[in-house]
Amino acid sequence: MTLAPVYPHAPAVSCSALTGSAIRRLKGLCPALDADVAEPGSRTPQGWADGAELAGRPEFLDALLAAEALRVEHDHGRTPRPDVAASRALHDYLWSVGLLMSGPWCLERRVPRIRPQDVRVSLTTGAFSVVPGGFACLPGDPAAGLPGVRVLPHEEALRAELRAGFADHLRPLLAAIAPRVRRGPRALWGMAGDDLVSGVWYLGRMLGEEEAGVRAATELLPEPVPPFPGGADFRRLAGREDRSYPTRTRAGCCLYYTIRPDEACGTCPRTGDAERLRRIEGERPG
Repeated sequence: MTLAPVYPHAPAVSCSALTGSAIRRLKGLCPALDADVAEPGSRTPQGWADGAELAGRPEFLDALLAAEALRVEHDHGRTPRPDVAASRALHDYLWSVGLLMSGPWCLERRVPRIRPQDVRVSLTTGAFSVVPGGFACLPGDPAAGLPGVRVLPHEEALRAELRAGFADHLRPLLAAIAPRVRRGPRALWGMAGDDLVSGVWYLGRMLGEEEAGVRAATELLPEPVPPFPGGADFRRLAGREDRSYPTRTRAGCCLYYTIRPDEACGTCPRTGDAERLRRIEGERPG
C-alpha cells in the first residue's frame, strides 16, 4: 500500500520538513486522527504533556485519565471505572502514535523517528501534536542523503525499524500506566500490537485499498514478534453474493464494551461473526 510520494526538490529541504509534510498528508486522509504538527524547537503548550512526561510524572498521567473519564461520562452518560478510563486513554495513545509512525511507512516508505518527548497530548481534549524529526528510508529514496535520515537495505529492515521504534516509544508509558489499567505486560503489548495493525488497516480503508492495508498489516506483524504477543491474524468472513470481508480478533481489550455493552468493538472477542457481518454489510451498499 504505497501511493506515489511527491518529494520536494528544494535543495534546502530538511528531513523534519519532509516528516511534517507526511504527517499533514496522513491527517488529511484519516479523519479519526486528531494530530497536528508542532514546530521543531517549540515548547510544549500549557495544559499539554509530552509522552515522556506522561510516563515520568504521575500528575500528568492523572490529569489525562481524569479528562478521559469526564469525556466518557459526557459522551455516554456513565462514569467509567478508573481502569476503563485508563484503558480508553491508552488505546487512543497507542492507536494515534501507531498510525503516526506507520502512516508515512505505508504512504512513502519512510519510518519517522518519534520519541516520547516528540509527542504532545492535550490534558483536556486528548488531541495530539508531533514534533517532526528524522526518519528511516530505503536506498532509492531521494532523501537518502539528508542529515538525520537513516538508510536501511530492504523492506523487511524498514518493517523491523517500525516495530522497534513503536516498541521503544511505548515501553516507559506502558510501565507507568500498568497499575492504572490493572493488566500485565502481555495484555498491554497485545493492545499495542492490535492498535498498530488497526491503524494500517484503517488507512487502507481510507484510501479505498482495504485489501492492500490488510496485506501491509500482515507483513508488518506476520506472527508474534517480541514484544508483540500476536500477529495480525486476519481471517475472512463469508457474506452475501459470494463476498468475503477481512476481520481479526483483538488480543488486548480496550474495554469499550463496559461503556456500551451492546456495542462492543467489531474486533472484540465478545462480538461474534454473525454480528460482525451484520455491521459490515449494513455499512456497505448493495
